[in-house]
Amino acid sequence: MKLLYCGDIVGRSGRDAVIARIPVLRRELGLDFVVVNGENAAAGFGITSRICAELYEAGVDAIVLGNHSWDQRETLSYIQSDAKLIRPLNYPKGTPGRGSAMFTTPQGKRVLVAQVMGRVFMDPLDDPFATIDTELAKYRLGASADLILVDIHAEATSEKMAMGHFLDGRVSMVCGTHSHIPTADAQILPDGTAYQTDAGMCGDYNSVIGMEKTEPLSRFLRKIPSGRFEPANGEATLCAVYLETDDRTGLATRIQPVRLGGRLAQSPVIL
Repeated sequence: MKLLYCGDIVGRSGRDAVIARIPVLRRELGLDFVVVNGENAAAGFGITSRICAELYEAGVDAIVLGNHSWDQRETLSYIQSDAKLIRPLNYPKGTPGRGSAMFTTPQGKRVLVAQVMGRVFMDPLDDPFATIDTELAKYRLGASADLILVDIHAEATSEKMAMGHFLDGRVSMVCGTHSHIPTADAQILPDGTAYQTDAGMCGDYNSVIGMEKTEPLSRFLRKIPSGRFEPANGEATLCAVYLETDDRTGLATRIQPVRLGGRLAQSPVIL
């Protein structure tokens, strides 16, 4: 199977890049499934039902969130009716929505998408390792699921890397989000799981992690807020991770970072 996972979409610039490029990438790469992180899609904070609809219309199959899941109040109720919208699995019991979902492609392939949120330098949620371990006990890669993607939305690179090794051989790919900077460590781990510490963001990199530079600089230099954070609106770079898996085992056969448009060095052509 062929999957594309796009990192955190930040504001209108990031949305425009994803919406413009996903139909082309689906066609040119023969993608079976597309997942995006949408937790910063609505002016940098959360997501709305309208934005979800726009992303689905462009060819996105599933959207994961993160620590900004509830920044838009409507999401608390909307997420209950959207089976394609996934928040971290390790939120406390009773939190609206779902932390994993099984999808079936038009070709009949079963894709499990799950997300956990890290706890180092972040909110003290339930243990992400124990939580994902319990969830994955319901499935077996290559049998009840043809592809399993686990997103770890976390600050600490060590926590993300530990999760990759913890799940090696049990899932198709572990990919981190949240840091908004694409890492250079795309690899296939010893037991066959593809891994990258952070997919990066789909947004304007002439910014401070997607936000217009003035306010973040002011807060670092003066330690006093002077206004709201606003997304930078220059041309976005679409940052993503491309995955190919073995149809028999569900394990990874190829992982490649993708960088298209904007200011970052462009990724090589995927052949």
